[in-house]
Amino acid sequence: MSHASAAQATVNKQLEVGPSSVSEFPVLMQSTPTNAGMPLDIGWVRSLRANRSAIEERAATLPKRRTVKKFWQAAWLLKAVSCIDLTTLSGDDTAERVRRLCYKARQPVRQDLLTTLGAENLGLHVGAVCVYHAYVETAVRALEGTGIPVAAVSTGFPAGLSPFPERLSEIRRSVAAGAREIDIVITRAHVLNADWEALYNEVAAFREACGDTHMKTILATGDLSTLRNVARASLVCMMAGADFIKTSTGKESVNATLPVGLVMARAIREYQERAGMKVGLKPAGGISTAKSALDWLVMIKEELGREWLDPGLFRFGASSLLGDIERQLEHNATGFYSADFRHPVA
Repeated sequence: MSHASAAQATVNKQLEVGPSSVSEFPVLMQSTPTNAGMPLDIGWVRSLRANRSAIEERAATLPKRRTVKKFWQAAWLLKAVSCIDLTTLSGDDTAERVRRLCYKARQPVRQDLLTTLGAENLGLHVGAVCVYHAYVETAVRALEGTGIPVAAVSTGFPAGLSPFPERLSEIRRSVAAGAREIDIVITRAHVLNADWEALYNEVAAFREACGDTHMKTILATGDLSTLRNVARASLVCMMAGADFIKTSTGKESVNATLPVGLVMARAIREYQERAGMKVGLKPAGGISTAKSALDWLVMIKEELGREWLDPGLFRFGASSLLGDIERQLEHNATGFYSADFRHPVA
């Protein structure tokens, strides 16, 4: 065996975490730590740098050097399903569409496929259902008794430019309606102007309005110009009490990319090392294939560790991703790819 082949074999072995069947792969752990935040440390924020060329090189090598196949691929894809925030955020949303989405959230993969894969007893479901405030109560009723949380986008999503009191009120109304997670958006101008105190105060106010409800902070990284801004904004939001940092609204021209995810993951790691608190990561927008989901999972495992491969610390914000994962699982189960229409999402 060549040196390169031996190295690849070692890598693949490290990715195999130990179960002898798909049903033993720990899919649903749902640990949800709370980030207490900390006072704003401007010196720490300003010290952050981002070597763009090194980051892009590292991100480019991940899909080429890290692969999982056959049984292991099926197990990792089931893990990916459990980490999906199944989302509908369209202008033509209806209550019926939201109810269909919730049904899919409860049974994200066809039962015959789970049985063939030996995963019928996993109790598999997605991480959350994400909707506009207007449909929070509809989703809560549809998911009653399942344990699946409803996430509401808030604070003038997607631009985040509505009057500040209205943004705070929107959070409180969604919490009162039953949302257990709130996805807020920051004012991008605070980042572009390097006004870190304003960003900290804004996110801290959102954190207070959320109360005990889990808060995901959307950075809209495609609007932040530089990877250094992404790193600094990530750190400020975590200091202000964000339980998750999220890449995008899905409405920007550039959404979740591996280089951005790498920067955010490293900010999370540094925050944990210095502040002692775990924060989750949620890439959203543009992740639509099983292959891209695996790339993200591998990156998270390598940068943050096995503990982050959990719905409590990692989520995909996606709608079409689930359909492609189900197609790939059918290929694992039968050896054949099926048509998209056999795996409807909503």
